[in-house]
This record gives sequence, C-alpha cells and structure tokens, in this order.
Amino acid sequence: MRRRRGRPLTGEEIQLWSHVARTVKPFAGRALPLPPEDVAAPEAAPSLPGEAALRPSRQADPVAPPRPALAPLVPLERRTLTALRRGTQSLEAVLDLHGLRQSQAHDRLRGFLMREQQRGARLVLVITGKGAAGTAMDGDERGVLKRMVPHWLRMADLRPVVLGFEDAAHQHGGTGAMYVRLRRLKDHSP
Repeated sequence: MRRRRGRPLTGEEIQLWSHVARTVKPFAGRALPLPPEDVAAPEAAPSLPGEAALRPSRQADPVAPPRPALAPLVPLERRTLTALRRGTQSLEAVLDLHGLRQSQAHDRLRGFLMREQQRGARLVLVITGKGAAGTAMDGDERGVLKRMVPHWLRMADLRPVVLGFEDAAHQHGGTGAMYVRLRRLKDHSP
C-alpha cells in the first residue's frame, strides 16, 4: 500500500484497500502489507442491509510465510553467442540425450548439470535431437526431448544450477541442441 501523490490516504481509503488486499494472492516471495493500526475508523454511517459484509474487519488475516523466490533465468549474452558461433569460445562439456526415454533423460540431465557445476564448468551443450517433423511413429511421440528439456531447465530443482539457456548455433546442432550456462557455486567457507 503506497501513499498517493499529493495527499495522504484517509482512514476509509486505508480500510478499503486492506479489504481489497485480502482478496488478492501476493506474488511469490512477497507478503501483503499490513494496514497501519493508528488510523482512526471512519465515522459510522447508517448502514444498509448487506452493507456490513462489505466493511473490512480490523483483524488482519494471517499471511503465509513467503517462499524463497526462484533464481531468475537470464539469456546468454550476445558476445558469448557470437564467440561460440565463431569458434573462439569452447564448450566445457557435452551431454547427448539421443535415444533415451524421458525419465532416463531427465535423470541424466540433472546429474550431468550438477556434476559440471561442481567441477566449475560455466557453459555446456545439451543435445536433444530435433525429432521428426510433426509425425508419430509406432505410437511414440517424436521430438519429446526437444520440447521437454527447456521445461526441465526452468523447473525449481534446477534453478540453483542453471543460469540460462539458448538454442545452439548451427555447427553445434542448431535447434536440436542447447547451450546451458551454469551458475557458480557459492563458497560456503568463512
């Protein structure tokens, strides 16, 4: 709840705002502001039937403790992408997921990214393959890994590991592969 420019909020406006704010779910990692207690209640006006339900109570609703926010994903820098395309920057590791089922690929991707982060790697290549162009063969959906790997990289369990990702350049596999930038491990020693 912020003060409007030019004049302070009246007690009635603050009560109305607190009533509206109770009906809204806050963004992840944020809490609803509590109304100030020192504001005098507005003068009682004659009430109409059903109007009491619209009046906010002075008792604040309990707010759930905020969950820690997920680390944001950021795109790879243009300079880095250009260096990779030109071959002036090398990749530190490569993971090929061709021929794996989803569960196998997900487990292998998680293990690979965490292991490379522990080693201190900053930029790796994950090869998913392109899949067939919109066809299904023998009842299996094609191109599943190409679609699922970006989803897995955005999930909460890999956010502490993945800083960002982009489709690879043509010489590294194009849309059938991805550059993944890894976060640095925080040093926990004193």
